[in-house]
This record gives sequence, structure tokens and C-alpha cells, in this order.
Amino acid sequence: MSDNIIRIGLADDEELFRKGIAFILEREPDFEVVFEAENGQKLLDTLATMDELPDVILTDLKMPMLNGIEATKAVLKKYPQVKVIALTSYNTRGFIANMVDIGAAAFLVKNSTPKTVKHTVREVVSRGFYYNYQVMQIIQDELQGGQHRTVIDADELTSREKEVLQLICDQLTTQEIAERLFISPRTVEGHRNNLLQKTNSKNVAGLVLFAIRHNLVILDKGLY
Repeated sequence: MSDNIIRIGLADDEELFRKGIAFILEREPDFEVVFEAENGQKLLDTLATMDELPDVILTDLKMPMLNGIEATKAVLKKYPQVKVIALTSYNTRGFIANMVDIGAAAFLVKNSTPKTVKHTVREVVSRGFYYNYQVMQIIQDELQGGQHRTVIDADELTSREKEVLQLICDQLTTQEIAERLFISPRTVEGHRNNLLQKTNSKNVAGLVLFAIRHNLVILDKGLY
């Protein structure tokens, strides 16, 4: 993200919906819609030609040629710094659990309000992911106890790393974690990087999965 402008890509085969979302986002002074794609393949083709990648991509899950699930996998594999927000007409547990496992940073039901859409985009850019309480509960119910390849056992995390992990799951920013723990933002980043390496996670969404699978996080409804 440069000059505090959030660069956004849109992928949806419904042109009217796509144009409507673009119109809503473009009205915000800190948002710039840098491309639109009508399917997952066009999304990947467009990214391959860009000198400056988008910060966030909003993608529908059901699209022709290449659906949003497969497109998200490809995007996050090649461009792990890009955050993907999944758009779906159906707020189903299966879709959400699958997309979380892939690494989606957030979810939006297509009948969400413009305020919710804009808030979600900003939260994803600020915090790295944004899961509401319902999504966190689905992750807990669907994925807890599942198999996950990690470099170490959860018990090998230090007490400070576990503190930072809980606060990441509480969706605090680096600055907020630093203030809460009376440490510097750089130290927080160091703990986060150690957690990513130790848990074999590619992003903060992966850290959330690790924490829930190993019963390291306490969900507080008031935080989401």
C-alpha cells in the first residue's frame, strides 16, 4: 500500500454487482479499484501483467473458467502479500471453513451493507485479516483437532509468543499489541515472525488456524 491508498482488485462474473461494488469503493478517498475481472482466470492473467499489485482482492467464489476458490489458492501461492476477501451468496460453514484453510483474509456475504464492505477492507489492510465472531466459531467448530503440519508442538511456544498469538486472534494491530504488552512494535513483529516460522504458517490467518486447532485461543464475542 502506497501513499495510504488501498489498491483493490475485483473479480466477479456478475457485471452489475461488480460495477456496483466498484462504485461504492471508488467513492472513498483512500480506495482505488485498480482492476476488474469477470472470472478467476482473468484475475490471474491481470495480476501477471501488473507492476504494482493490489493490496486486497475481493473475489466471488462461484465464477466460470476458474472459480474463486482455485483462484484464491493460486493468488496466495504466487502473491502471498496480497489479501483476499471472499464474496459469497451463501454464508455456509463449508465454504467458510474451506476458504479459511486456504488463507482467505475475510468473508463478505453479497447482501452486506456498503458500510460493512468498506469496514472489512480497511480491517484486512490494518490487521492482516478480519473474521467476525460467527466465522471464528465456525473455524473452531469445523477445524479444531484437525491435522495441520507444523514445525513444532504448541507447547514449545514461549509464554510471550502465546500472549502475542492470543492478541493477534483478538484482531489487535501491531501498535495495539505493543501498547497492551508494553513492548515496541518491532518486538511484536519479531514475535509474529517467529510464530509464522515455528507454526509453518504463511500469514496471520494461518496463525489463527494454529491457535484454534491447538486450543490456544479464547473467543470473546465482545471482541468481534
